[in-house]
Amino acid sequence: MEKASTILLLVCSNLFMTYAWYGHLKDFASRPILAVIFLSWGVALLEYSLQVPANRIGYQFFSLSQLKIMQEIITICVFAAFAVFYMRNALTLDFLWAALCIVGAAYFMFRSVPAPR
Repeated sequence: MEKASTILLLVCSNLFMTYAWYGHLKDFASRPILAVIFLSWGVALLEYSLQVPANRIGYQFFSLSQLKIMQEIITICVFAAFAVFYMRNALTLDFLWAALCIVGAAYFMFRSVPAPR
């Protein structure tokens, strides 16, 4: 259950992170940059409030490198959905190839899973 909690928290934190990094391009394009920075920091605080517990829980079951690769996989999946459904951008074949490279990285990171601490 705690492994699933780690993944769920990482997905939720990535939703906030992706919005903090890119949502302003659509929603606050006409606002002053300083206001957008503070708004993004506020959203990022929510992201960190989920990210830190996710890593604390996950470190009991995954290595540091596995947590990082898992984060990157979740990030690319959340970003793809955000780009298509929220920002209305099309994904290109190059995006697919890049995502497959990350899947390859996950394979190498998880192929010899260490024993839990």
